Amino acid sequence: MTTRHIKKLFKSRPTIEGAGVHLKRAFGYSQVPQFDPFLMLDDFHSSNPADYLPGFPWHPHRGIETITYVLEGLVEHGDSMGNKGVIGAGDVQWMTAGSGIIHQEMPKESPTGTMWGFQFWANLPASQKMMAPRYRDVKAADIPEVTLEGGVAVKVIAGTVGGVQGPVKDIVIEPEMLDISVPAGTVFRRPLPAGHTAFAYILAGEGYFDECRDAYAHEAASAGWLDTERRCMCGPETVALFGHEGEAVQVTTADRPVRFILVAGKPLGEPVAWYGPIVMNTNEELRVAFEEYEKGTFIK
Repeated sequence: MTTRHIKKLFKSRPTIEGAGVHLKRAFGYSQVPQFDPFLMLDDFHSSNPADYLPGFPWHPHRGIETITYVLEGLVEHGDSMGNKGVIGAGDVQWMTAGSGIIHQEMPKESPTGTMWGFQFWANLPASQKMMAPRYRDVKAADIPEVTLEGGVAVKVIAGTVGGVQGPVKDIVIEPEMLDISVPAGTVFRRPLPAGHTAFAYILAGEGYFDECRDAYAHEAASAGWLDTERRCMCGPETVALFGHEGEAVQVTTADRPVRFILVAGKPLGEPVAWYGPIVMNTNEELRVAFEEYEKGTFIK
């Protein structure tokens, strides 16, 4: 299998969202359409409750799917469909906003002292943007873990690894979402569907995310003008966006292991009209959505 090459590296940047949650945005508005069909990835990771307790009070979504993955801590969820619950360590919430949903996500003080989780936004195609909303609460115990050659451990959230299928199925963009741990001194290869957009977000450790060993062989977005370190090996809070050419992703570790989330999905190739929590195809569709929200006719 031919190996995909890194197209561009991004470093997550501090930002504030919701009612005052301090988080790091790995990619978002300015990177559309490079990550098509994915719109955004936010990493909230703090041991200071003041950074995360303000939470994300009631707000609307339309035209997208929001995926929350919690590694440590607790997040309370409630929505306009009547769903309520707590997302705990290792749990995943996959919410399809479709025609419209109003929800809130409110972190609670973490039992471990640390809150750590992620939220992805995935786009819906024009033909499905007004589909009926749905909510999937996937508990950690329902996410299978597969051990591969060399001791590579893979938590399969969406997709299939070693004949084991993850619990999230029947999603429009045919996503793959894997939590992968590669031991030190190991080469790991993962086949990907032809043409699917794919990226890795590094959680811990470090590794090479393609066969190249030249840090200047691909584009890289710096964390700021004081960032003077450009390395070929990728470490925490880095996004490796892969090119579409090639049949597999290759990850190689040296003296340290690496843990990362690998995400892939079928690109839509459609126009994106995005404002705040709503993503449609045209500005007129955005106008309708916000007018309906103001009038109280947003929920179908």
